[in-house]
Amino acid sequence: MFDKLEDLLIRLEEVLSELNEPGVANDPARFQKLMKEQSELQPIVDAYKEYKECQQTVEESLSMLEEENDEEMRDMLKEELADAKKRIEELEHQLKILLLPKDPNDNKNVIVEIRAGAGGDEAALFAAEIYRMYVKYAETQRWKTEMLSLNENGIGGFKEVTFMLTGNGAYSKLKYESGVHRVQRVPETESGGRIHTSTITVAIMPEAEEIDFELDLNDCKFDVFRASGNGGQCVNTTDSAVRLTHIPTGIVISCQDEKSQLKNRDKALKVLRSRLYDLELQKRHDAEAESRRSQVGTGDRSEKIRTYNFPQGRVTDHRIKLTLHRLDSIMNGDLSEIIDSLIAADQAAKLANLQEQN
Repeated sequence: MFDKLEDLLIRLEEVLSELNEPGVANDPARFQKLMKEQSELQPIVDAYKEYKECQQTVEESLSMLEEENDEEMRDMLKEELADAKKRIEELEHQLKILLLPKDPNDNKNVIVEIRAGAGGDEAALFAAEIYRMYVKYAETQRWKTEMLSLNENGIGGFKEVTFMLTGNGAYSKLKYESGVHRVQRVPETESGGRIHTSTITVAIMPEAEEIDFELDLNDCKFDVFRASGNGGQCVNTTDSAVRLTHIPTGIVISCQDEKSQLKNRDKALKVLRSRLYDLELQKRHDAEAESRRSQVGTGDRSEKIRTYNFPQGRVTDHRIKLTLHRLDSIMNGDLSEIIDSLIAADQAAKLANLQEQN
């Protein structure tokens, strides 16, 4: 591990040297690549430098303890020694996590698809609430939200909604949200006060660039139709809505959010490219069984991952056995504790898997 850290320290110095070269800013591709590498290396090197400083503190404190006779001074040295040893343990763990293989998609934007499942109108209403939950969480992260397509049920619920979240590390934080989300509550339409269980499915897909997935437009069929929905000059007056069919897979995507047919076409292609890329990722997850076991629910779309129980005011994530009794704040976008816990559990599983292999 330490040989690798020394190599990374040297590499960061090389990167910083290259960034200081005259004219590097005139090559945007090279400049961006170097800046990205610096941002990835800097936290590892900073932690490693602090680790080396703590090691030096331990050596110096031990050496001074051998020569020091003053009791008060010896107590201070012992305290300094204990602090340095404790920090070394923390930094060793931190460095192991920082050196774990990175998910190449972690820094990508995400396309989120939410679909109502079992439960009819109640499931659609819950889908709309989960959409708002993610939008509010995105606001706390300073991510941009862009609606891609929406199919409403007429009473404020969403049969299906697709939207994009743009921001640094969006996929790294939201990739654990894919799966079945279950709600337990008394619907407003239930006169007997019985608790109903409804479900929705959430799919989190990294935004696929053209270099990630090459899409053959000959495999695509485009149809245009008149947009429908609430108000707006272009609703029911122009053929601005686009229906895109991917012939080999049968995937159909409809976009009518924009007034421009061209913009709707671009959005539909963006969603299709990400869906096909996501399908490719799913195949890889299935093929790499060992890798799959070290992950916390980032692969199986049919996995029931979370329950939102309104009568008890609790949210339970079934993968990590985490229950929080603050449903209101979570529905208002306060997802950080859940997401941080999922990331920590995933890192712990990967570390354990790495130790088994070694």
